Amino acid sequence: QVELVESGGGLVQPGGSLRLSCAASGFTLDYYAIVWFRQAPGKDIEGVSCIVSSDGSTYYADSVKGRFTISSDNAKNAVYLQMNSLKPEDTAVYYCALDLTQAAGWDDEGGMDYWGKGTLVTVSS
Repeated sequence: QVELVESGGGLVQPGGSLRLSCAASGFTLDYYAIVWFRQAPGKDIEGVSCIVSSDGSTYYADSVKGRFTISSDNAKNAVYLQMNSLKPEDTAVYYCALDLTQAAGWDDEGGMDYWGKGTLVTVSS
C-alpha cells in the first residue's frame, strides 16, 4: 500500500526557513515523480515543486523559484522541500503527491496518483 507522510511544518517568522519532508513507502518503481502542492485558505491548490526520479529533473512554480529547493534521498525514500526567505503568502497546507505516469503537467493535481495528508506551514510575525 502506497503511503506518503509529510512532516516539518510549523510556525515561522517572515524571512525564516523550514524544511519539509515527504516519506514515501509501498512502491518500488524506477520512474515516478514526487510533487509538492500547497493550498492556502480560500485559494486553489497550487503546484510548488517537482522532482523526477529517473534523472533528478526539478521544476518550480515562479512564486518560489530562488527560495525553495527540492531534493530526494532515494536510500531513505524521502523527498525534501527546503524553504528559505519565507513570506506570509507562503502560508498554506503543503502536500506531497506521487505521480506514477507523468501523463499530465508536473503541477496538474488531477494527474497525481497518491497524496499525503499534508502539513501546515504558517509564516507570521
